[in-house]
Amino acid sequence: MSEQRAPGRVKEVTSLANPLVKDIKALALKKFRDQQNAFMAEGLKLVIDALDLGWSIKTLIFAKAGLGNATIEKVAARTVAAGGTVLEVSEKVLTSITRRDNPQMVVGVFAQRYTPLKDVRPKGGDVWVALDRVRDPGNLGTVIRTVDAVGAKGVILVGETTDPFSLETVRATMGSIFAVPVAKTTAEAFLAWRKHFPGLVAGTHLKGSVDYRTVDFSGKPVVLMMGNEQQGLPDTLAESCDRLLRIPQAGRADSLNLAVATGVMLYEIRRGALSLDAGGGS
Repeated sequence: MSEQRAPGRVKEVTSLANPLVKDIKALALKKFRDQQNAFMAEGLKLVIDALDLGWSIKTLIFAKAGLGNATIEKVAARTVAAGGTVLEVSEKVLTSITRRDNPQMVVGVFAQRYTPLKDVRPKGGDVWVALDRVRDPGNLGTVIRTVDAVGAKGVILVGETTDPFSLETVRATMGSIFAVPVAKTTAEAFLAWRKHFPGLVAGTHLKGSVDYRTVDFSGKPVVLMMGNEQQGLPDTLAESCDRLLRIPQAGRADSLNLAVATGVMLYEIRRGALSLDAGGGS
């Protein structure tokens, strides 16, 4: 039997001491995000995209100035219909929740969602990115956004990584957190899964002797394996790669930023699938 959602409700909140506001502010900390299985996303467009993609909204917070805005009122009605709570708040409360001086007019609190690793079954030309112990929220968010941009399928987080649902990561994804499946796993479980993976596992590595531009990635599923910002791929994960690749460099910098390197690799892997005729491109 499916779970019955209670009908939602609308409340006006002006006090920073309100328990609902305290609960939402607590989502800045991973401990409370995990306890509540929730996270925050800012901006009307993001909230609409999340609802359209079937994400479960717990709370919608909007500024009093948004009263009378037909789009905001429609989103509020969708939230109530989904069993969520709608809070109409003062600018002061919104600033406190988002920790920004000029906050977006709308914030949504959504249930977290991970894809189980066993359900990741790449086929055809599917591309997934596996990130080993990624530490920087900006890097993780940018990778998720880039995965979305190139039409890759999703991200597998390996080991102790930064939280994909932190406010900083979600901001850096620019809404792609709602479009890109994310799995998380241990290195051991990833290696076990990898044994049954039918395609090419390619890692970037300083010991790599193959120029990334010389590999044919077409016609098979690909897992792109990227190492931790400081240490790169550990031996166990590097040894599980079919190919260890390198991005040539000419200047004095001895390495690329993780998100940039991942972007360079993804555009090469997906090169044959991308064209300006498809309507994208910036």
